[in-house]
Amino acid sequence: MRPLLHYGLHFIFPILVALLFYRKDWKKAYLIFVATMLVDLDHLLADPIFDPNRCSINFHPLHTYYAMIAYVIMVFLKKPFHWIGLGLLMHMLADWSDCLMIQ
Repeated sequence: MRPLLHYGLHFIFPILVALLFYRKDWKKAYLIFVATMLVDLDHLLADPIFDPNRCSINFHPLHTYYAMIAYVIMVFLKKPFHWIGLGLLMHMLADWSDCLMIQ
């Protein structure tokens, strides 16, 4: 159940947001939303790189609350930064939901 919710929030939720709010440019918005998963490259700095029982939020550098403040600010900028910020926040939401299921 946990992986299904986690990856559903990473792939299905962004396409719903793209279709509902960016109908004209939904493909471009969705591609940018999915591309924001590159934020997970900061997992390479951890040891071990992958730990299924570790909460990413506030552990990895690009998953910190400070980084999330920058992502919120990006939402108020022009496209494509708006989409990048929104995609990063959706990514943080997916990871946060995973943290709730770990505990």
